[in-house]
Amino acid sequence: MVKKNQQPATSNNMKKLTILSIILSLLSIPAFSQALNENTYKIGRTLGLIDTWYVDTTDINKLTENTIVEMLRSLDPHSVYISAKDVKEMNEPLTGNFEGIGIQFNLLRDTIIVIEPIGGGPSEKVGVLAGDRIIEIDGEKVAGIGISTTGVRSKLMGMKGTKVNIKIFRTGSKDPLDFTIVRDKIPITSLDAAYMLDNQTGYVKLNKFAATTAQEFSSAVDSLRRQEMKNLVIDLRSNGGGYMVAATDIADMFFADKKLLVFIKGRRNPRQDYLSNGLGTLADTRVVVLTDEGSASASEILAGALQDWDRGVIIGRRTFGKGLVQNGFYLTDGSMIRLTIARYYTPTGRLIQSPYDEGYDKYMENFYKRYTDGELVTADSIHFPDSLKFKTLVNERNVYGGGGIMPDVFVPADTSDYSDYYRSLVRRGILNSFALEYSDKNRKKLAADYRTFEDFRNRFTLSQDEIKSLISKAEEAGIKYNDEQFSISGKAIRSVIKALIASNLWQTNEYFMILNEDDKVIEKALSIVNDKPDYDRILGY
Repeated sequence: MVKKNQQPATSNNMKKLTILSIILSLLSIPAFSQALNENTYKIGRTLGLIDTWYVDTTDINKLTENTIVEMLRSLDPHSVYISAKDVKEMNEPLTGNFEGIGIQFNLLRDTIIVIEPIGGGPSEKVGVLAGDRIIEIDGEKVAGIGISTTGVRSKLMGMKGTKVNIKIFRTGSKDPLDFTIVRDKIPITSLDAAYMLDNQTGYVKLNKFAATTAQEFSSAVDSLRRQEMKNLVIDLRSNGGGYMVAATDIADMFFADKKLLVFIKGRRNPRQDYLSNGLGTLADTRVVVLTDEGSASASEILAGALQDWDRGVIIGRRTFGKGLVQNGFYLTDGSMIRLTIARYYTPTGRLIQSPYDEGYDKYMENFYKRYTDGELVTADSIHFPDSLKFKTLVNERNVYGGGGIMPDVFVPADTSDYSDYYRSLVRRGILNSFALEYSDKNRKKLAADYRTFEDFRNRFTLSQDEIKSLISKAEEAGIKYNDEQFSISGKAIRSVIKALIASNLWQTNEYFMILNEDDKVIEKALSIVNDKPDYDRILGY
């Protein structure tokens, strides 16, 4: 009961508390703690006036968030606001785990299909199998209701130790199967693949730099060395970065003495140097790093350290160009501001950040121009001013800052098998859904016909009838068949489908083992890393 003259907690009061919490959070940042900044109150006062007096009803929480977003956007491209509901989802890939039942799943015709129970996870322990269909979660029907991937995740994820009841349809079982699964911590791996490209060259592909990346990388390398690995190819293409320390921990392994790997400095952050420890477990290993326009941040730190010390050959295309360091500041409602607090520099002193002085929109426009100005197919379109020229620290080769890391060996994007028909199949998800349906329908037959992955890789091919089935599926989705374009892209289409089927039957490692067979960048990397005179020539020895 509310006493007379006592105001109940209304939504307006809650909105004002949200504004106050943001102001107080800003004041807790060191830059504001020395003096109460009048401009901070001006922001809060403006929001308060709008909430109280504006002619129309406003969503003050949304307005507050929009104000913060635009304010940060005016600073640099990588200072961002993250709402409370998105903070956990953003952190999960970098912290290296989440809490749930431990399955990889896909949605096929409005049905949740288990692609693979994660090894050692809760689902595997109770007997969930690849190919199982989840039809109920905690008594609620989830098949045929239009559930989204996000909806599935929200129902299956939860706090460690909590239980979830699922009902599964399994081919060959007369009745649905009931499982009670106790949620647990599930690891998120940052390593997509690790295998031998030939009898002396290992391959490791990283999709990000997370808390567990250095450990995953070290374990993969140990396994490859047991297979007599002497050379190593590290694939950082499309790796958008992550934790800087994960990159320096990996770079550390390639130096037998103490070397500067990267340094950072900012207005309120004095210079910090990150050095190798001198143990150098891979100090005698020839190394090639693969990059492209999607390689950013921590990827550029690793590539930059190896390039600046003439320690490894960078092959591929120019990297993204992100040289800014962010720190996360939590606000009292659980949201976060990731604010740029410093810049990082490669060992030569290069700042590889692309210019952003003309604003966010121009910054992104300049990046996307790479796709239209010919940069992806020829290095001649890339020009660095002499003011950004640096010399490597051992052999004094020319390298450049100010817009990503230019590879030592440029390999253009291979567009020889591209066609509009192929792009449409990829864009509309036809290849993915066809491979999933094929794997699901033929799982037992595939297991019987191909007892090992090597057998599958060597012998599997799609029949002409199966290709016709793919074409029909595309037609149903409104993608008109084009014989001329299929003749251009047919080999790539078959390869992608085969790789996707392999990932449904095995793991992502096998997916890349098939997909990489026709990769011209890997082909170039192998030719260089296995030819010591050529490798040394590129590095200036």
